[in-house]
Amino acid sequence: MQKRTTSALGVLVGVLLLVPAPVAGQDGPLRTPWGDPDLQGTWSYASLTPLQRPTSMADKEFFTPEEAAQRNYAVTLDQPDTPGSVGSYNALWFDRGEVSSDMRTSLIVDPPDGRLPATAETQRRQTEQREYARAHPADSWVDRTNWDRCITYHGVPPISTGYNNSIQILQTPTHVAIRMENIHDVRIIPLDGRPQLDDDIRQWNGDSRAHWDGDTLVIETANYSGQTVHRFPSSRHTKAVERFRVVSKDRIDYQFTIEDATVYTSPWTAVRPMPRLDDYIMYEYACHEGNYALPNMLAGARAKEAR
Repeated sequence: MQKRTTSALGVLVGVLLLVPAPVAGQDGPLRTPWGDPDLQGTWSYASLTPLQRPTSMADKEFFTPEEAAQRNYAVTLDQPDTPGSVGSYNALWFDRGEVSSDMRTSLIVDPPDGRLPATAETQRRQTEQREYARAHPADSWVDRTNWDRCITYHGVPPISTGYNNSIQILQTPTHVAIRMENIHDVRIIPLDGRPQLDDDIRQWNGDSRAHWDGDTLVIETANYSGQTVHRFPSSRHTKAVERFRVVSKDRIDYQFTIEDATVYTSPWTAVRPMPRLDDYIMYEYACHEGNYALPNMLAGARAKEAR
């Protein structure tokens, strides 16, 4: 994918960077001049830890150091292309990270089995959707994913993928801005207690409101579009609660809980340590400008039909 800098994001970042530098407090985390814990900086959520615990690991909660090392090494090796495919990037291109520092076998910590508590109906729908996608991969542009169409990628909350797994956090006394590297989403989230949008107003990444719970930033998100696609089953009724807590100058502990009674039998929670990326430069992810894939997929499908 191509990237380039952008004047719009430059203005946003430039304005927010006018905020005074953080100051050290007597105890606890570094704080902003107005007293909130300082979360500002660029952070990585890249992780080889899967969202769900593999069924082969059953009740195994943690990787051994040897298992983690093997998993970290495996992603450095090029994989053979699937016969008949156009191929993919080589291993050098990807930036998947490593097994999370907590060594868990899944990001999900509740339920304790590390698995999504999907209802039987959700599992049936997922199977139907996979079968439809295999049979109708490119009948129309609407058959392609939100990320193929450069609308949004990870969704909220974000789940690690092959590359560009970073966020930049900026703060003011009244707002927090979270800039997503992949497909350049910027979440500008008020901290002033205003109510969420009316239920009939829906957005790709939902509508977020934030508040402080002690030294933890809590972000509650609802009002997802019915067309939002997360990296886990969801619906327009999905609600997410994210928690960001500074544990050191180089690490944030990130936790999120998903609730949706139309999809799951109970809420579920995932955790992930986020290390700071001091020297990482985040450029705009110019998706539409370099998106040869979507028209080529549609053109290829039409050519196949014409055989």
